[in-house]
Amino acid sequence: FWAELNVVRLGHNNVVRVIAASTCTPASQDSLGTIIMEYVGNGTLHNVIYGTGSAIAKKKDNESGCSHESLSIAQSLSYSCDVVAGLVFLHSQLIVHLDLKPANIFITKQNVCKIGD
Repeated sequence: FWAELNVVRLGHNNVVRVIAASTCTPASQDSLGTIIMEYVGNGTLHNVIYGTGSAIAKKKDNESGCSHESLSIAQSLSYSCDVVAGLVFLHSQLIVHLDLKPANIFITKQNVCKIGD
């Protein structure tokens, strides 16, 4: 656990940076510890794919009248490259995420994807 945290603290542009971690908690709390991570905003790839992302254009579905969101090919490739670059870094440090899903891919205001949890 600590070795992985130390590696992630080294930083990569496509991985949410760990700033600090501690197992010291108040005695009254049933907590295993605290991890302080960089703030990357609250936008995720899940929001973009399933409906609340602000980084993509909304289109109207003519048949059902439902709105859905569409990513351009260029944006899809950019997001994919960001995720792959983050995974390559983590794997090069012998770290496996184990819970990689769209909700754990954060999108910054600069429109960069960062792997987090």
